[in-house]
Amino acid sequence: MKFLGNIIWLIFGGIETAIEYILASLALMITIIGIPFGIQSLKLGMLCLWPFGKKVVRKPTSGCLSTVMNIIWFFVGGIPIALTHIGFGILLYITILGIPFGKQHFKMAHMALTPFGREIIDA
Repeated sequence: MKFLGNIIWLIFGGIETAIEYILASLALMITIIGIPFGIQSLKLGMLCLWPFGKKVVRKPTSGCLSTVMNIIWFFVGGIPIALTHIGFGILLYITILGIPFGKQHFKMAHMALTPFGREIIDA
């Protein structure tokens, strides 16, 4: 079921969203200061490419640096990305068939707000 959900996700917008995240990641990695943010954007892109069967968990080793980076990320890019995912999640929750896809958008919105100090694991 996860495989089928991921294939449907890719066909109906997942690949385009993942490409956007990857291109944004490459743009962020142009400067040395942007490399950590580019890595987090790449992590979001990989989650967006194959979201079913993945789970976002906190790293137990994350420290205060990830908190500072999350604060910067939150105000610079996290809010618009999260609002986009929340909007798509609400639209998908209107139909019964869209509920699993809306749930994935809400998972990505949570990750988009504070990506530092989190990792993506297989569920």
